[in-house]
Amino acid sequence: MRDPAALLERYRRAGRRLAVAESCTGGLVAARLTDIAGSSDVVERGFVTYSNESKVELLGVPADLLQHYGAVSAQVARAMADGALAHSRADVAVSITGIAGPGGATPGKPVGLVYLALARKGSETRVERLHFDGDRQAVRAGALESALELLDSALD
Repeated sequence: MRDPAALLERYRRAGRRLAVAESCTGGLVAARLTDIAGSSDVVERGFVTYSNESKVELLGVPADLLQHYGAVSAQVARAMADGALAHSRADVAVSITGIAGPGGATPGKPVGLVYLALARKGSETRVERLHFDGDRQAVRAGALESALELLDSALD
């Protein structure tokens, strides 16, 4: 597991703040980061947007994207990260949307499918499509670790 304290220190040294927009992880990334004392100078805010309505209301995700592509899609992950950046004072935002299981799979979208996006001020938003094997806990743990890695890569 990537060391969240070291990640926060890198952001602190760079003078950057971050935001997270989480769906299938339900706040795990924000919790992992805010477990560290003093994280408030780096973690600007977190959004837990489990429902489609919350993605629209809190992050400004266009309803037509959700209707056309579904919540678990590259397009929605991108819109979530962009929305988290736009609705915060952060310099970097990461988003996560996926199917943690055991239910929820559809044709072409199996359990374990996760999209993550990284938005940075002044840069193009990057989206990753990943698949994690295992139960709900394993999928969420994989998504958490991948989100921390993405946040780390934003400072390279």
